[in-house]
Amino acid sequence: MLKLIALLFPAFRGPALRLMALLAAAALTGCAGLPPRTPEPPTLAIAASPATELGRAAISLNSPPDGLTSMRPLIEASFALDARLELMRRARSSLDIQTYQLGNDKTGRLLLREMRNAARRGVRVRLLLDDFYTAGMDRLLLGLAAEPNAEVRLFNPFVNARDHSSGRWLEFFSDFRRLNHRMHNKLFVADGAMAIAGGRNLADEYFLRSESANFIDFELLLAGPVVPESAAIFDTYWNSDVVYPLQRVASTSRSPQALKDDFEESTSPAHAPAPDPLPVTDLLGDPPLATQLADIDEAKWMRAEAHASADSPNKALGVMTHPVPSLAQRFHQMLATAQSNAVVISPYFIPGDEGMERIRMGREHGVNITVITNSLADSDEPLVNINYNRYRVDMLKLGVNLYEVSTQQLKRSDQFRTLLKKARGRLHAKLALVDRQWVLLGSMNLDPRSARLNTEFGVQVRSFDLTQALLFAYQLDDIEGVYRVTLKPDGQNVQWVGTGDVNNEVLDSEPDSSMLTRLQLLLFSWFVPTDQL
Repeated sequence: MLKLIALLFPAFRGPALRLMALLAAAALTGCAGLPPRTPEPPTLAIAASPATELGRAAISLNSPPDGLTSMRPLIEASFALDARLELMRRARSSLDIQTYQLGNDKTGRLLLREMRNAARRGVRVRLLLDDFYTAGMDRLLLGLAAEPNAEVRLFNPFVNARDHSSGRWLEFFSDFRRLNHRMHNKLFVADGAMAIAGGRNLADEYFLRSESANFIDFELLLAGPVVPESAAIFDTYWNSDVVYPLQRVASTSRSPQALKDDFEESTSPAHAPAPDPLPVTDLLGDPPLATQLADIDEAKWMRAEAHASADSPNKALGVMTHPVPSLAQRFHQMLATAQSNAVVISPYFIPGDEGMERIRMGREHGVNITVITNSLADSDEPLVNINYNRYRVDMLKLGVNLYEVSTQQLKRSDQFRTLLKKARGRLHAKLALVDRQWVLLGSMNLDPRSARLNTEFGVQVRSFDLTQALLFAYQLDDIEGVYRVTLKPDGQNVQWVGTGDVNNEVLDSEPDSSMLTRLQLLLFSWFVPTDQL
């Protein structure tokens, strides 16, 4: 069936789009349920200590302590990967890593090897994965978990056909109510002293290492009070009822030593090559983390008020045991405070009726609103884009500044043409900037799935310096490398105006996409409820 769908509908891509392909077959499939939940002894984050290098660096960056957090933007993918590698290699007490996707690719395997090396140094390693993208990875993950100081746990795991994606899709639909809830959080904490938060998963395409398509993303490297806040959130997930130790759902007949031997081969330099050397500085003029740690007293990190928050892991059970606002609610509350301007950057954007009402209220109060998202051709979830299209005309009539990221436009820039090479470029950053002083970043997309189904993690920062750095890095005051979406003269349809080129071409149909693709997606959009996207 999957091959037939692929032949008939070549635009059918991504998890949300494969949904319809398996509905008929899934109705005939029955699967065994989760094993009985045996409560594990709770484990908690290890607090930062001056006995570790990273602990001392955090103290230096936040001296004298004043309740503010030190932070460094990780805009360039190569510097973001390097920061993780440096933190893992310097860690001496703990690594707590939480992610939606760990790639079975050169980046994922490189990071797994560094986790293994840290565990062998005596570092306690806790790896928490959502189980949606782990098909065929059990042996590799069990190899890490065979180390005495390493443990791997899975959020809302699959039980059957763990090695095959097609079998997982069948299980997904046979147990749809449970497995439709995923952990989308991304968090990295080293020695309880430094953390990385933002939108990047741990796979090639998030660090510009894919040959087919790469993501433009954003993260913050953090040291200060927001780090223990983030670590406490990690503990809440790690010890939750929705999380299972890997060994409870992934069985193997291989001995621990055989698993370690397999891991050694699979994560060798042949399968997990090191990244290319870094430039002397990133685009903000900051040197690599190793250089900064070598002279931490001279490091120039931003300092600001910052707080971490996340959805409850029980969101995956369809219940909320703690009556706290969801991350989506916190986001809307922050946007509602805007007095002059708000910039929203999201790869997937479906405002819905509630979001449109908030946009309308903001415009009535004179708030300048800018939305940046992916074009249809460059979205990895085109069905989301089709649903977003329903709101474009109304947003433009309200006076929203609307932009869509396009590979064709991006590659008009020498910088992006060099970075992307032959690969496509897609937006993946999740950011909101309010009144040039507030920033909300993290894992949350502005779509119904993030709001209602998946769990999300975010950090809210009050910092003029950070907003200025983002405005500069992403050229948000003079956006290029995108299409500007405007109303046609009839006021009822849209057109696309190119940027970054003297000709500024004007298109009357979706850029870089065929009529057949658009018709196919429109057809499938009738069958997939908006609240599943």
